[in-house]
Amino acid sequence: MTGCLRSGWWLAGVAVVMLTACGSKPMNRAPVEDRTSVPARVEMQAPVVPVKQPPGFENAGKAGYYTVKPKDTLIGIGLETGQSHKDIARWNSLENPNRIEVGQVLRVTPPVADSVAVAKPVALGVATATPIAAGPAKPASAPAAAPASTATPSSAPVVTPAATTAAASDDDIAWIWPSSGAVLSGFDETKNKGLDIGGTAGEPILASADGKVVYAGAGLRGYGNLIILKHNNVFLTAYAHNQSLLVKEDQTVKRGQKIAEMGNSDADRVKLHFEVRRQGKPVDPAKYLPTR
Repeated sequence: MTGCLRSGWWLAGVAVVMLTACGSKPMNRAPVEDRTSVPARVEMQAPVVPVKQPPGFENAGKAGYYTVKPKDTLIGIGLETGQSHKDIARWNSLENPNRIEVGQVLRVTPPVADSVAVAKPVALGVATATPIAAGPAKPASAPAAAPASTATPSSAPVVTPAATTAAASDDDIAWIWPSSGAVLSGFDETKNKGLDIGGTAGEPILASADGKVVYAGAGLRGYGNLIILKHNNVFLTAYAHNQSLLVKEDQTVKRGQKIAEMGNSDADRVKLHFEVRRQGKPVDPAKYLPTR
């Protein structure tokens, strides 16, 4: 009996020790993530802001278009491309011609529709070369029937071969010297885009050929009081550093007409800076002016 009591006490002691050990050591449990209370992390990305492109950027590099560079003005672009600054403003629907931005692409040739309209008659002219059906013989003294008498109402007017030589006739200009003074500085494609001609203040400056005034003012840096004449679709002339201007834009002038008086505006001395531009490119005026 005594042995059984001792055995029971021993077992009870072992149980107490085991319970005590279990209560003194924490149980290693896997961590539990509570997805209901902690929101999932969302990666935030900066919004994509579209790059603003300058007007006309889709035409960059195309023939007949000009990309605006720093310090460009519409007047200068007209001189560089052989066009009137007013025409460029109209072709590009510029509300304010004084506001153009770097990288903007401008049309500097007439719209395509104008070119197509000019080209159409050329093809029609070939059709008129077909032989006329033979008819009864006529006396030698009788005049030949005019082509217009056989034309149908829908026929277009016949274009003469002169239409194909329009470009050649544009080069056929009778030039004169714009001033009688001595040449101070000759043409240099990089340093001097024209001729510098000396003289006295107030001396008359003459139109070098018939033309139309496409610019008269002082809006182009380095040229002072400037006049630009357009003579045809190929040639422009520029007359810079004048003391006074005697013509206005859109005015038609004749060769030898007094258009300005010599001066030294935006120049180091009294002189005329004279340029000839062929399709906007500066060329040596001495090659076009008569020999003195």
